[in-house]
Amino acid sequence: MGLDVIAVAVDVGQEGAGDEMDKVRERALAAGAIEAEVIDAKDEYATDFLVPALKANAMYEGRYPLVSALSRPVIVKHLVNAARRHGADAVGHGCTGKGNDQVRFEVSTRALAPDLEVIAPARNWGLTRDESIRYAEVRGIPITATREKLYSIDDNLWGRAIECGEMEDPWREPPPGVWLLTKHTATEPTDITVSFEAGVPVALDGEKLSLVDLINKLGAVVGSYGWGRIDMVENRRVGIKSRETYECPASLALILAHNDLESITLERDLAREKARLEPRYAELIYDGLWFSPLKRAYDAFIDDSQKFVTGDVRLHLSDGSCRVTGRRSPDALYDYELATYDAADSFRHADSEGFVRLWGLSVQTWAQRQGPGRGQDQ
Repeated sequence: MGLDVIAVAVDVGQEGAGDEMDKVRERALAAGAIEAEVIDAKDEYATDFLVPALKANAMYEGRYPLVSALSRPVIVKHLVNAARRHGADAVGHGCTGKGNDQVRFEVSTRALAPDLEVIAPARNWGLTRDESIRYAEVRGIPITATREKLYSIDDNLWGRAIECGEMEDPWREPPPGVWLLTKHTATEPTDITVSFEAGVPVALDGEKLSLVDLINKLGAVVGSYGWGRIDMVENRRVGIKSRETYECPASLALILAHNDLESITLERDLAREKARLEPRYAELIYDGLWFSPLKRAYDAFIDDSQKFVTGDVRLHLSDGSCRVTGRRSPDALYDYELATYDAADSFRHADSEGFVRLWGLSVQTWAQRQGPGRGQDQ
């Protein structure tokens, strides 16, 4: 197209990124870029993008913790920043026309920099995956995909996504070789305690850790029990169904623990309203609307809900299993003297008679005037 290209690569915790990012820069320059920027955004990604999603227990269609979708806005943020630094008038991406990422990259770019043009050469060329692999081979571009294993893999701190190849048949079981983070190597059951402060994970088994280190350590432990795999058919933004497989030991374990801690720290109506909003929050992320007014408004609500989500959750790990076996909080709304049925019971049972009578009054009135045996349908 006769354009000068500045390449931008962002480290969001993908496998081997620390060792490979210098090579990424070298490849970009060798391919003709006039400049190449490599940005370490792991801490920013964890703090500013993963934490809000965790506070919201964000799971697309109730199962997928948004591994790829969450990394796109932080990448776009640095892409736009690079465009500004270099005085560029356009940004480009390598997404196809079928996927979700084209939406995420372009919508986020237009939210942050509506004046920038967006170029999508791979989408416009219409190359098949096999043609893309051949294109790389001819030009000596090292890639992991082969014609025998046409897998598309995307990974970062929050997990790993694997698609394509034989897994495009939703009936076929994923081959064992696609799994990397959830290989079952542990032999003895164990417990691990995750500590939270205001909804943010801060320690494992009492050891304070940076967020990046905590995610990596928890993922390694949980994944060693073979837990954290997802095999689902999801609804893409473009309107097609897609069979997707994911490995998310750390993110699934943290969402499990966080959601459980909320059960004893959130007031009932607040918890119910938050649970009602969580699927919509996940949809906004999936659909590329991280930088949107509705997402921003939801963040204000969710942040306020997390003030007292502080405490510990114990996870029990065994063969292919991760489950909560205990939770505690200094701000717990669980009151033993109200909940117990033994001698310490402080609940005023006599108050219930009038409450129950009034609660059922409307149903009683309906039964007397319009109930069974009084309508034509009976």
